[in-house]
Amino acid sequence: MSVKKVLVLPGDGIGPEQTAQAIKIINCLSKNTDTKFELEEGLIGGAAIDKTGVSLPEKTLKMAKTADAILKAPVGGAKWDNLPLHLRPEKGLLKLRKELGLFANIRPAVVFDELVDASTLKPEIVKGLDIIVLRELIGGLYFGEPKEIRTLKNGEKVGINTLTYTENEITRIIRFAFEIAQKRNKKVCSVDKSNVLETMVLWKEIANKVHKDFPDVELTHMYVDNAAMQLVKNPRQFDVLVMENMFGDILSDLASMLTGSLGMLPSASLSEPDENGKRFAMYEPVHGSAPDIAGKNIANPISMILSSALMLEYSFDMKKESDLIIKAIRKVLASGFRTKDIMEKGSTEVSTTEMGDAIVKELETLLK
Repeated sequence: MSVKKVLVLPGDGIGPEQTAQAIKIINCLSKNTDTKFELEEGLIGGAAIDKTGVSLPEKTLKMAKTADAILKAPVGGAKWDNLPLHLRPEKGLLKLRKELGLFANIRPAVVFDELVDASTLKPEIVKGLDIIVLRELIGGLYFGEPKEIRTLKNGEKVGINTLTYTENEITRIIRFAFEIAQKRNKKVCSVDKSNVLETMVLWKEIANKVHKDFPDVELTHMYVDNAAMQLVKNPRQFDVLVMENMFGDILSDLASMLTGSLGMLPSASLSEPDENGKRFAMYEPVHGSAPDIAGKNIANPISMILSSALMLEYSFDMKKESDLIIKAIRKVLASGFRTKDIMEKGSTEVSTTEMGDAIVKELETLLK
């Protein structure tokens, strides 16, 4: 029997509701497999601000560094929007990513056959879609220096953010993209804006250099504006798309809507492996905390449950169990159960809790 230590961060808004459903899945696995999961809960984001005055308490950071993996719900909300920028909930998340070196953000966009009609695009465009947006997570415009609001001599204010990447930062994310693609359809599209940004010229040069180590993988380049258009026009042309932090933030949300709802999509954020091959890893939905529906028991928990499935695959070498979670979700969707965000004519609308219970029930059957 193996024991895995998971830090659970319920976050803000709909986060605690979604987290409760993911915990049901993890507890089900503890009871029905040879792997036991020890869960401990921590504070981050607005909930942490309310209780401790900071968005990332030192206690949470220490727990994160000793956990085998982190399962985190969304943070933030209008309640904290009037705080100075450096004190807001999202800053705690950025700090956690930076402290753990979580440079690689894997964001799958998969269209379940059972939900093909939920997409705003025609079924023939999105049916069978299975792509990954790989976002560099701890560099680029969000972390580059200098970043500030200055007052000029004439009294006018100017905002400054800097798009900065080192050769090493670009190399490791590009290399990771090729490694993922080798296990999939062997295609990498490097997204840049090298026609106007010097940083992106370097990005493109390094992508071509790294490609020489992966001759079996096809490499293409695409400007970010064209990539946005192509994701809507013909998304199935892609396999793995790799890009800068802000580009990834935007295009991963665009890709998510191809699937019909942000509430369906998970993500994994990984560090480089240490000398023993262990990586820091955090798993979370791609969407926000949706405070407008918090506490109503109507949020879709599938993104959080799929995040736990990614955790099994990438951190615990439990691909079989990860696939069973996905199979359980497909069975529940095939039965016609839908939360409000993916509701279709003729389907049965269920609550957050009911969706979680239905998936757990199917998973228990599959594990027997």
